[in-house]
Amino acid sequence: MTTTTFEPEDLGLKVGLEVHQQLATHKKLFCGCRMSEKSGLQSEIKRQLRSTQSELGRTDDAALFESKLARTILYKVDASSACLVEIDEEPPHDLNQEALEIAFSIVLLLKSKPVDELHVMRKIVIDGSNTTGFQRTVVLALGGELKVGSRVVPVQAISLEEDAARIVGKSADESIYSLDRVCTPLIEVALAPVTCPFSEIATIAVTLGQLMRSTRKVARGLGTVRQDVNVSIRNGNVIEVKGVQKLDLLPKIVEFEGMRQSGMLMVAQELQKRGLDAKRVAIEVVDLTALFDRTTSPVLRGNLDSKGSVFGARLEGFKGILGYEPFDGIRLGSELADIARSHGYLGMFHSDELPAYGISEAEVSSVKSKLSTGDNDAFILLVGVDQDPKTTASFLENRIRDAYNGAPAETRSPTEDGKTRFSRPRPGAARMYPETDIFPIPVQDEFLAKIKDSLPPSYSSQIDTYISKYHLSPKLAKQVFDSDRQRLFDEIATASKVAGSVVATALTETMVSLERDGRDTSRINDDHLRRLFEVLGEGRIAKEAIPDILKVIAEGEANSTDKAIQALSLSRLGSTDLEEIIQKTVEENHDELTKHGKDSFGPLMGKVMVKVRGKADGKEVSSVLKKIIGELLNSSRS
Repeated sequence: MTTTTFEPEDLGLKVGLEVHQQLATHKKLFCGCRMSEKSGLQSEIKRQLRSTQSELGRTDDAALFESKLARTILYKVDASSACLVEIDEEPPHDLNQEALEIAFSIVLLLKSKPVDELHVMRKIVIDGSNTTGFQRTVVLALGGELKVGSRVVPVQAISLEEDAARIVGKSADESIYSLDRVCTPLIEVALAPVTCPFSEIATIAVTLGQLMRSTRKVARGLGTVRQDVNVSIRNGNVIEVKGVQKLDLLPKIVEFEGMRQSGMLMVAQELQKRGLDAKRVAIEVVDLTALFDRTTSPVLRGNLDSKGSVFGARLEGFKGILGYEPFDGIRLGSELADIARSHGYLGMFHSDELPAYGISEAEVSSVKSKLSTGDNDAFILLVGVDQDPKTTASFLENRIRDAYNGAPAETRSPTEDGKTRFSRPRPGAARMYPETDIFPIPVQDEFLAKIKDSLPPSYSSQIDTYISKYHLSPKLAKQVFDSDRQRLFDEIATASKVAGSVVATALTETMVSLERDGRDTSRINDDHLRRLFEVLGEGRIAKEAIPDILKVIAEGEANSTDKAIQALSLSRLGSTDLEEIIQKTVEENHDELTKHGKDSFGPLMGKVMVKVRGKADGKEVSSVLKKIIGELLNSSRS
């Protein structure tokens, strides 16, 4: 095992980003429904999707993989966010004109060349995320550029497509989706592959996101933007990592993929040194369940108690290969285990790592005997419940044959720690064919001219405007501009008497703080916030009360701002009442004042604020307290 660091240039590593951004339209892409995530859904539809051949008689590898998993798909439907189009019982309506206008504004901002005519295509996807078995997409433009500091990243293509259904549950044999999000308009910007420092990859994604947000017409919040990352190294295949939502994971994922692909090339070299023939790879699965009747292995015992099975297969000449670890955590055995898990198995063990996991030496010997394993052979164990071992074995055979050439071209998923895991084979050209229910749409010069005349100012200039207009710090200006409450901020900060910095802080930092503390901020709606700043502007509460009021609403203890204020017994103190409270607090802590003099201000301020928080402004409290302390100190000297 080798632990190493490397620079992208060392491996000839190239990274291409595909950024998907949800557009803030009033309707979905091919119907009149609005996108609105629902927790209570009214209807259910069950289906099973199958792969079909293309017009040229070919079957897409990714579709075939999903089809062989044979999962049942359960769709949950709410009539307020889905119609017959979403459940594939009615043809799509005309392409959403509002979505086209927003998308083409991004096209022109990226200096991309629009196509002459729009052709909607069907892209086969049968994992259940689309009821139709395909995703509708249309290419808008080709070429263009994104400026990232001193670097210019070429744009390959820009497309408009419908979003997939929202997955809400999954088991070995069933996937559950909600149709509230399906058909929501997404713009996809595919950037050309570049070689750059790992830290710069996130910067590229951030810069593109800022350009799109400058339109003020893209959705904000969790799940509204995601990145697909294409990674390759010298003499390697292109690997696609789909659905990266956290920008801070991008550098880690790319670095891991570079290391993984390099490690798989080293595994290929080891196979070649041994003279093993890829064509002779054969996995004949044998039921070994009876050998583990009395096992004390926690994993195997739990599986067997759940009516599961253990299947085994011999790998001729593979001793030491499955556990060979060119870099920390990079092993062919781990790659095969991912394939097994994708087919519903609990896991896979191999002989290079056994005995371990509670599997004894005697049990290993029994397996070797049953499988007729020779001194140079290896074996694998598949552990699961009611799975099809022969189908899984065929995929494992293909993955081992691929290993003779390094990491195969495939689609992978990101993990929370910045690594990747096998998802499915990469799709090919056979997955795309024309949409027959929508006519081609000419892209008129007049349409483009209208879009060009209404292009927004740059992201940086809009941030500068926020800083100067609302007296915000650069950090706070970016936070509120990038937040999903940006439009609400504009409305409140323009109409309210409250300082823009107070509004921005509440809508961003205070809300984030509540979420981190486990509060349900989804209970706080725009009307709550409008009323909060209305009351604050009238001087009925102090700004220090904002977190407490929002906390009460988030905890479900009040369903309106006024009831939250009432529950907290908040009403702004008059100057006379405030001065009496401060005077009394100072008298109660006279020893503190006598001992520390002016230095007693901090501790006394804290004690006063405990009594008046939310009922008096901190600046006013500070001013009165300083006055009283000064008067008392002066009188004691005289």
